[in-house]
Amino acid sequence: MAKLCITMVKSGIGYAEEQKRTLKALGLGRLNQSVVHEDSASLRGMVIKVRHLVKVEAVGL
Repeated sequence: MAKLCITMVKSGIGYAEEQKRTLKALGLGRLNQSVVHEDSASLRGMVIKVRHLVKVEAVGL
């Protein structure tokens, strides 16, 4: 299965609490921090909620 590298490029300050919690659930706590997760439907749903705050790249195709 493919993996996604998710990088936080913008702070959650000033955005809804739900979006801040989504960033935390993804494992992102500070700017320019990157995490790698297995691609899944639930993960993609989380990324869509905060797409204006993160950058997503495919890893290890």
